[in-house]
Amino acid sequence: MDQFCNHPLYRKHNIDSAMSSLWEFYKKKFLTLFIMSFVMSLVIQYTSTLVNIKELSSITDPMVLLEKVKGFLLPILVISLINLLFSTIIQYYVIFNPIDKENTVFNSILKSLKYFMPYLIIIVLLAFAGSIAVILGIFVLIVGAFFAMLYVVTIYLFILPVMMVEGTDIGNTISRTIKLVHKNFWSNIGWVAVFIIIMLVISLIFSGIILIPFTGNFIKTIVNPEDASKLVDITNKPLFIILSAIVSALTLPLMPIFACILYFNGKAGEAQIQLITILDPEDSRVKVEDLYAKPYSDDHPDNPEKQV
Repeated sequence: MDQFCNHPLYRKHNIDSAMSSLWEFYKKKFLTLFIMSFVMSLVIQYTSTLVNIKELSSITDPMVLLEKVKGFLLPILVISLINLLFSTIIQYYVIFNPIDKENTVFNSILKSLKYFMPYLIIIVLLAFAGSIAVILGIFVLIVGAFFAMLYVVTIYLFILPVMMVEGTDIGNTISRTIKLVHKNFWSNIGWVAVFIIIMLVISLIFSGIILIPFTGNFIKTIVNPEDASKLVDITNKPLFIILSAIVSALTLPLMPIFACILYFNGKAGEAQIQLITILDPEDSRVKVEDLYAKPYSDDHPDNPEKQV
């Protein structure tokens, strides 16, 4: 029997049960996930201070600007790798801890490392393919670009759960991810769209709250460009870094949990179809008579042999 059948997120979901399971799992594992996410956010927030955005805004010469941007490539790369590494660790914990209590945070860190390199390779491929999809989407206006980004995000969410449950083979991961995404295509896209909107609203509210001690009025900061420019200076302050890390730690665990829900929903759907096939194989067997059109009844109006 599949060990993941006992996972609390493993079931055939609808949108209501998906959000309910997300919240219940989040509450149950909150403390551990919060601490892991807080450490991740703190490291990323501190590393982000190495990129001086304000310095870029004061440069008018395109060539000088290009040189400055090149100098920021290494910090940006480091931030991206840290983000991917922590995402791998948290995703491993979300998948394996509920079915095996020996998969503690420490064990999750060690065991998840084998997934990091295959995951990195797939993300690079996805970034390349996603860029092409977004560019093509622009040709059909903003709606096409938005849909392309939504599609890429949906694929991204499936990658780690597929890899961790079904093996690290890159080819299999890509093919299985695409298959699961397309099996319930519109529901997957719709759920991801709802999830993104919820995350954006929550992040906006929390961002406004942590800016109050520094700006006094978050709305004024957005409306007034002069006040908005001061945000760059605020982001380098230690207190802002800590508060921002706390806010990120509150929302970051939601993504790996939601990714598991998407994956286990697809996997449970496949298992359900297989079970129906096993219990009633006659329903899935093509019969000879199914290959031919059924004859008309004697009184059918379209029957060519009907006597007038």
